[in-house]
Amino acid sequence: MISSVLVANRGEIACRIFRTCRELGIRTVAVYSDADADALHTRVADTAVRLPGAAPAGTYLRGDRIVKAALASGADAVHPGYGFLSENDGFARAVVDAGLTWIGPPPEAIEAMASKTRAKRLMGLAPLDAAEVTEADLPVLVKAAAGGGGRGMRIVRRLDELPDALEGARAEAASAFGDGEVFVEPYLEHGRHVEVQILADTHGTVWPLGTRDCSLQRRHQKVVEEAPAPGIGEELTKELQALSVRAARAVSYVGAGTVEFLVADGRAHFLEMNTRLQVEHPVTEAVFGLDLVAGQIRVAEGHALESDPPRPRGHAIEARLYAEDPAQGWAPQTGTLHRLAVPDGVRLDTGYTDGDTIGVHYDAMLAKVVAHAPTRAEAIRRLAGALESAAIHGPVTNRDLLVRSLRHEEFTAARMDTGFYDRHLAGLTEPAPDPYAPLAAALADARSRSRFGGWRNLPSQPQAKRYEMAGEEHEVRYRHTRQGLAADGVRVVHADAGLVVLEVDGVRRKFEVCRYGDQVHVNTVRLTALPRFPDPASQLAPGSLVAPMPGTVVKIADGLTEGATVQAGQGLIWLEAMKMQHQISAPATGTLTALHAEPGRQVEPGMLLAVVQTP
Repeated sequence: MISSVLVANRGEIACRIFRTCRELGIRTVAVYSDADADALHTRVADTAVRLPGAAPAGTYLRGDRIVKAALASGADAVHPGYGFLSENDGFARAVVDAGLTWIGPPPEAIEAMASKTRAKRLMGLAPLDAAEVTEADLPVLVKAAAGGGGRGMRIVRRLDELPDALEGARAEAASAFGDGEVFVEPYLEHGRHVEVQILADTHGTVWPLGTRDCSLQRRHQKVVEEAPAPGIGEELTKELQALSVRAARAVSYVGAGTVEFLVADGRAHFLEMNTRLQVEHPVTEAVFGLDLVAGQIRVAEGHALESDPPRPRGHAIEARLYAEDPAQGWAPQTGTLHRLAVPDGVRLDTGYTDGDTIGVHYDAMLAKVVAHAPTRAEAIRRLAGALESAAIHGPVTNRDLLVRSLRHEEFTAARMDTGFYDRHLAGLTEPAPDPYAPLAAALADARSRSRFGGWRNLPSQPQAKRYEMAGEEHEVRYRHTRQGLAADGVRVVHADAGLVVLEVDGVRRKFEVCRYGDQVHVNTVRLTALPRFPDPASQLAPGSLVAPMPGTVVKIADGLTEGATVQAGQGLIWLEAMKMQHQISAPATGTLTALHAEPGRQVEPGMLLAVVQTP
């Protein structure tokens, strides 16, 4: 029997595995980098072991140090989580060779399936040769052979884009997985991403646990997942499950895994087999009423599965909450997460708690929010409502995008595909600010600063405050009167530092207000309080390119120097942050008059990188 589990991972998945371990009476061990010294997974584990080195390459990607930590802590088993070394057969062998129980598939199965190129050949398929790609093959997808999560992927629509796509994908894959191998495959524009969860034991039983749809993706990384996959007929479902069982049996698979397909025109195209737990596993757990982590542990202990899996019930949908700005090229955001709370009735899996810092070293996912209901329509309504009313105070997130995506007619009708955000992103990110949020913020601020109400015997000029909301500046005016605070066009029913009630055209509206320095959250609206008198020194020259996030400059465009002519949209500078590369492009055609970026340089948000002067 397993008595102590070290999780060779961090954040949300480590916390999720620890939760099951506690329920089973199993002691937990965390590993952490210096950047994660105060992270939630480090704090909640029974024991934590520091991994020396730079994150993540010198920490979570160092299997030798993790095995050493397991032995030093007295752990007798290792769970890899997902990402990092979860699909590294060498790490699995090192764990087994150290006399520890590996909570995952046999190293041989990982080796056979971890490389997507080998997996395709095992299933009778073969990737394209990058050197032989022609116009007739386009569009194609450059893809990392190891790992997943959208890292190391590039869509190529023109042949002249292929060399840069290969270079960028290799660099990103090497950074995320320690393996820079990439391959090329055809890209299906309007396919649906459908997968099958499997669970297999050492006695020959393989459970195909329904289907999941993961078609809503950004940068090839899943955003919304659901089970079962809607609109997939019974015959195709049986075919997908049969292919998944075939893939598992072909490599004598043991444990939890996922077989992924692209479904187009009623046909299934094999993509890969992930030899690990998936981020979206909670939707399968909800529908089948089981705990996949507990299943992994029992299988690792040698227990046999029942001959048949549990019967599915209802529908489950998961949304990934990211600290990112979808309207700004999905740019990741950093800072303090002041508050994260969702209503009762939904599941929240997260690696953060109130007051934690969102840093630059790791993935930008804050949490997964999961709703389960008897029908798909009810699950959509429950999840959208929970996200809409959740308290998420801190950096910009994709919360509004998720709510709008769930309520989009293409999604509610189950007509979505992997090109959903390519078609609809502009509309889904169009600002729709609450016009009364700045006034509520100003009234709450006035109450917090004035104990006696601030009224005067004689009439005076209205007070004015300015806020930035959805990229625009808003000025609001209010007055102190004998009866309290007042503003034109509304009746102020109540105002204190945390709650404002306004009556507009006979309808009362409540505004919960929380302030953290210059950052103000009014219900779900995020505001920035602006100074009364702007600092002239903070103004930037037109054409200035600033760092949108903290990160490292990894590349400058070839031959780029001051005085060069650049074209609108031309890639000039590439930053790496949160294990992804982000391109900084020329805003217009013009002359590069300043270049302050250089490879290897660390940058902070707002730092001036370059200036493009237009004629």
